[in-house]
Amino acid sequence: MTTVTSPLAGRAIGLAAVPDPVFSGAMVGPGTAIDPVREPSAAVSPVDGVLVSLHPHAFVVVDAEGHGVLTHLGIDTVQLNGEGFELLVNKGDTVTRGQEVVRWNPAAVEEAGKSPVCPVVALEATADSLGEVREDGDVKAGDQLFSWQ
Repeated sequence: MTTVTSPLAGRAIGLAAVPDPVFSGAMVGPGTAIDPVREPSAAVSPVDGVLVSLHPHAFVVVDAEGHGVLTHLGIDTVQLNGEGFELLVNKGDTVTRGQEVVRWNPAAVEEAGKSPVCPVVALEATADSLGEVREDGDVKAGDQLFSWQ
């Protein structure tokens, strides 16, 4: 079983509350979302694994069981072309849970007219393979968001 922890401090809001139909409809996969604290911070890895995809606005870590977890920093943030995002690791790196991956400022994303809400998604998972999904309440980076069977 994979335990997926929060890459950010903020408030868990669930995927249905994400202002993007691709995420809210769980088309990418099931999971939850974090409305982040509005201060500069680093998004950290939600699992131990290999960074198979890395963009300024999003990254995917695949753990030893082959579970891929997508952390997407904000909605439509690809349109910012990496501005305001700083990559702290490289694609292909092995990362540990809690290791800093991308430094960013959710308040600046909001000022640019984008939602800073961050989906955390279990790629290619079925909804019933996730348990104990956090969809409300305050979370700190490293708090459990869901378990993946």
